[in-house]
Amino acid sequence: MLSRVASSLYWMVRYIERADNLARLIDVNGQLLLDHERLDSERLRAFWKPIILSTGDETLFADLYSEAGSAEVIRFLTDDRKNPNSIVSTIALARENARMVRDQLSEELWEELNGLYLFINSRDGELLLSADPTRYYETIRRATFSFHGIAAASIARSEAWEFMDLGRHLERADKTTRFLDITSFLPEGEVPGNGAATFHWTAILRSCGALGAFRAAHRGEPSAESVIGFLMFSRDFPRSVRFCVDRIDRNLHSISGAPRGTYTNDAERVSGRLLSELSYGSTEEVLENGLHAYLDLTQAKFNEIGEELFRTYVLLPDGAEKRPPIPAANMSAVVAWQMAQQQQ
Repeated sequence: MLSRVASSLYWMVRYIERADNLARLIDVNGQLLLDHERLDSERLRAFWKPIILSTGDETLFADLYSEAGSAEVIRFLTDDRKNPNSIVSTIALARENARMVRDQLSEELWEELNGLYLFINSRDGELLLSADPTRYYETIRRATFSFHGIAAASIARSEAWEFMDLGRHLERADKTTRFLDITSFLPEGEVPGNGAATFHWTAILRSCGALGAFRAAHRGEPSAESVIGFLMFSRDFPRSVRFCVDRIDRNLHSISGAPRGTYTNDAERVSGRLLSELSYGSTEEVLENGLHAYLDLTQAKFNEIGEELFRTYVLLPDGAEKRPPIPAANMSAVVAWQMAQQQQ
């Protein structure tokens, strides 16, 4: 597969997944605030500011807005075209990537994505956002569901599918950690484990579409230990970090053709190590080391996987074919190969 095609398919799905997750996050937290109408302006800022901090776009937000209230944060994450990670911007980027590889997509898939793009840029979309935000975000979520469903039903399980599935699960895992990280930025007195933060944990579960699955597996109110354990280490829930990393590792090995347990590039090496850490990790260990520090390190590994994926299949697409599978335990071979590459 051409590296340009692989990159476009990968980013097309990542952007769609990003729009879906942002729509969930904004809608859920907006509805929760309806149950806390007595919050003053200071408490409202304390509620929305952690959401901006968790996305990593706080510098751009500060440049564009002087306040961090509900209206400003919602606009920044929804339809602010100056924000490249807003819902409107990510859908536009997804469509542009799809346009460049339209011959790789089914007609139904292109029509679904193009229809979503036309909706968010239409007058009807603008009116719906101002009159009924809940319905607006629901429309976006349903369109992304349809997109993933049509893709699953119409795309052959070839390298194209593997790059698309890889982009979806890498973006999903990253956003799950960022949703969990919101609690790290809560004001003093509303830290993880405190009863006052229960509605925050509920919002995080609902943002991940995990509340029903969580209640089926746990009794009682959501707590730091139970929510972190479920969203980080569950082997069955499709939005847990562990589940997504397992799929990422499978996708990478399907693309390279190397058996799992070995690696032919650094993306596979990082994903394999991360999967092992998640398979044997525990909630107690996360809280002992600090939730924010643990999530920050995990997000850095996601970024490293993305960077190594680019180096292997986009920047130097032939590199993966020239490297034989290296057993994970044979570190001397890895060091020798790295030294040879540096000398070249």
